[in-house]
Amino acid sequence: MPELPEVEVVRRGLERWVAHRTVAGTEVLHPRAVRRHLAGPDDFAHRLKGRHIGTPQRRGKYLWLPLEETNESVLAHLGMSGQLLVQPHSAPDEKHLRIRVRFADSLGTELRFVDQRTFGGLSLHDNTPEGLPDVISHIARDPLDPLFDDEAFHQALRRKRTTIKRALLDQSLISGVGNIYADEALWRARIHYERPTAHFTRPVTAELLGHVRDVMNAALAVGGTSFDSLYVNVNGESGYFDRSLDAYGREGLPCKRCGTPMRRRPWMNRSSYFCPKCQRPPRVSS
Repeated sequence: MPELPEVEVVRRGLERWVAHRTVAGTEVLHPRAVRRHLAGPDDFAHRLKGRHIGTPQRRGKYLWLPLEETNESVLAHLGMSGQLLVQPHSAPDEKHLRIRVRFADSLGTELRFVDQRTFGGLSLHDNTPEGLPDVISHIARDPLDPLFDDEAFHQALRRKRTTIKRALLDQSLISGVGNIYADEALWRARIHYERPTAHFTRPVTAELLGHVRDVMNAALAVGGTSFDSLYVNVNGESGYFDRSLDAYGREGLPCKRCGTPMRRRPWMNRSSYFCPKCQRPPRVSS
């Protein structure tokens, strides 16, 4: 599942290649790709025709294309394998091409939504006064957002009485952090993923947020993390941050800080990777 850095890489590509273009027509090749647009494929295509795409926006892992003439946006659900690709008209169709958007200009490129597993899709939604598609109005700001409130996040951690990795993945508290970057930030902060949040101090929260931001910015600098061909940017290129991971996927390899073999533990239908020496588990209260 793409996390904030991967989605931001895609957003930047769309801003370069799609923003301020006029939709000439939309072809829905698989109805599941617009299943969240309840009025159906024909309505989706009809309502996009002639509309101007605004500057692509993102909050956390969510990406949308505002429509300049209306208070609506096209929300992109990338799911496990969704890709938004900008391709020449002459490029062969991808095997799992689901939606094609053509533009009324002479640039010679079109926007394609490709999705092997069909978990993702595009849908049209009204915007909130804040400019978000209404279906994601509950999503918190992400740590790279200039308006993210560090103190409010700290207070939410104290009130939540949960464990820190659960809190980092709670999109109503902080958006954009997924399993990979949570493990990376926790390793950098030397915090075990099951540490309770109720006793976090402000300095500990501030240090952790700093590591979350650092690891995401480092991933952005190299195009995000790609473990297979399912995550690519709009030009079909993979990211390279997987070569720089310190924790995730390194079970049995020496910790880059102390040399202790890294461990993996099942966690909420996922895995958590950590160093048993640097990230000591919390003490169990008697």
